[in-house]
Amino acid sequence: MDAIVKNFPQPNRDSDRPSQQEAEEAVRVLLRWAGDDPTREGLIETPARVAKAYRELFAGYDMAPEDVLGRTFEEVAGYDDMVLVKDIPFYSHCEHHMVPIIGKAHVAYMPDGRVLGLSKIARVVEIYGRRLQTQETMTAQIARAIDDTLQPRGVAVMIEAEHMCMAMRGVQKQGSTTLTTTFTGTFKTEPADQARFMSMVRSR
Repeated sequence: MDAIVKNFPQPNRDSDRPSQQEAEEAVRVLLRWAGDDPTREGLIETPARVAKAYRELFAGYDMAPEDVLGRTFEEVAGYDDMVLVKDIPFYSHCEHHMVPIIGKAHVAYMPDGRVLGLSKIARVVEIYGRRLQTQETMTAQIARAIDDTLQPRGVAVMIEAEHMCMAMRGVQKQGSTTLTTTFTGTFKTEPADQARFMSMVRSR
């Protein structure tokens, strides 16, 4: 296939990001606030482990979706029907309580002469998932990134997730699922396309 590569600006790196030592000290403060002793044997290495884990869990701040979506393909043999990648697992964190959001995303688009590598769609979900999020915002961000970069005839995104802020604290309702959707282009203007997307997502 003939690839088209677009150049995008690099993601904005925060020069004011605290140091590793500052992050570890913050964890020690939280451990003391919770009522434990950060100097006891089982917790001595915990601040370093937490800082390392946070660097991985929130790696999405160091990545830009444009970097992975900038490569598209035009040689599609006239294919112009829906492309759907469903059941993409993700792990995010609620921006209100910093506890996990665990779910899966279903992403589709209608090509307009160009297509994406399928792994790129999963990567976009990963980038936005590895940030502090609300599910509503994440759903819209994924759709907007694909819409702006690929400029297809339409994008559809559905996210199903369980929020630990509801399961572990507050109302403590385990097993409840939140569903969000965003539609652009033909998925928004053509009920038949939207219905077919929903049907294909639900088919097993």
